Amino acid sequence: MNEKTVKDWIIKAESDLKTGKDEMATENPATDAICFHMQQCAEKYLKAYIIFNGKEIRKTHNIAEIIRNCVEIEPEFQQLFEIKAQILTGFAIEFRYPGDVLFPSLQETNEAIEIAEKIKSFVLEKLKGKSFRP
Repeated sequence: MNEKTVKDWIIKAESDLKTGKDEMATENPATDAICFHMQQCAEKYLKAYIIFNGKEIRKTHNIAEIIRNCVEIEPEFQQLFEIKAQILTGFAIEFRYPGDVLFPSLQETNEAIEIAEKIKSFVLEKLKGKSFRP
């Protein structure tokens, strides 16, 4: 495990979280961009955990698949399905291009932020007390 690599993934995840939350604080938030950044934040935190444990990460944006990879390391990651973490996957592509719905609602956007923050807390708790500290 390369501590710098893990830390870099967390730094990038935090950047996504900050970008999304900063945009949410504007008068007319770009909910599509916010939700995209929440998906990216969650993905990067989960991948940081996988890297921390010396496992290879696949190039995928599928949050459910990434969580399943984490469950192989630590079964408690199954709890992330209970907070509907997998719904973030759709934000990686669904709203990036014109379609039936152009923008997620404010409610969906707030939910995406909440899920990303819960994933962040969950992962950091799992890293707490380990040799790596962000």
